[in-house]
Amino acid sequence: MKNKILISGNEALAEAAIQAGCKAYFGYPITPQNEIPEYMSRRMPEEGRVFIQAESELAAINMVLGASASGVRTMTTSSSPGISLMQEAVSYMAGDELPCVIANVARGGPGLGNIAGAQGDYFQSVKGGGHGDYNLIVIAPASVQEMADLTFTAFDMADKYRTPVIILADGYLGQMMEAAQIEKKAIQSIKKDWALTGAKGRKPNIINSMYLADDALEKHNQKLQEKFQKIKKELCLVEEISTTDADIIFVAYGTSARICKSVIINLRANKIKAGLIRPITLWPFPTETIKQAALHAGFFLTVEMSAGQMVEDVRLSVEGKAPVYFYGRMGGGVPEEEKIIELVEKLHRESK
Repeated sequence: MKNKILISGNEALAEAAIQAGCKAYFGYPITPQNEIPEYMSRRMPEEGRVFIQAESELAAINMVLGASASGVRTMTTSSSPGISLMQEAVSYMAGDELPCVIANVARGGPGLGNIAGAQGDYFQSVKGGGHGDYNLIVIAPASVQEMADLTFTAFDMADKYRTPVIILADGYLGQMMEAAQIEKKAIQSIKKDWALTGAKGRKPNIINSMYLADDALEKHNQKLQEKFQKIKKELCLVEEISTTDADIIFVAYGTSARICKSVIINLRANKIKAGLIRPITLWPFPTETIKQAALHAGFFLTVEMSAGQMVEDVRLSVEGKAPVYFYGRMGGGVPEEEKIIELVEKLHRESK
């Protein structure tokens, strides 16, 4: 695919996974990500690869665990309630240090909620989601092109750090169509000498997350924590727009960030200097970027399609150096540009 094509976010993610070398896909239908398993059901057999529609989300993620243990690139996708069902196995994979990609095309909640896009799964994604002490790399695209590009990144990071990687999108990004270019890229060659491929004369490998001997589990946890700290130092993706001279800085990701970009243009036309910090990795979070911006910003406004989850990490990053405000919509509601502008103008007047 050398030329740009009109494609949905869900299908762009699916094709990018194939081009990134995904050998096995396991999933279960749920709106608004159904285009992904539908697309993979056609394309994976064409490529001579494995596609299985599992009997449930629990089955799908445990199939991913098994495939990953064999050393192949593997993926599952779902939407919010389905991702909740997967959490036990995700914790197992974090403990087992098994790489995989899990895409959550999030919908409104809690409960079954609705099928509109939402960002209420932030806590679940960046705080672990399951039991025990662990983190997952979490990547948040904001366009159809990034739905493709960041899928390549997700597979590479999963293999590099031996960990599950979450692609946290929302239903609007999954359903929207934009021009995108999806090309096969060189796959990073990482030797997986830990994989269960048959001993064949070598010492057998063991993949395990249960440690019952004295202090064994604590030592394993210490090893994991060292890896998480290494990821924090080496991996942080963030986009900054007009932040150098900004008095007001938005912090937003995904669909909310797209809206904020338009708001910034309107505010600057009215002589209000606004900028945007868009976290692309939600974990690791761009704490240092926000901390530095807090040295000159008048205030921050976090915009989310939730009751306010990422705003907690923004406040922690700002460290009290500037006020942090929040604007959000819930249950599939989309932040309205006019209301954001009204709020900013009000806060701007009050800050003088």
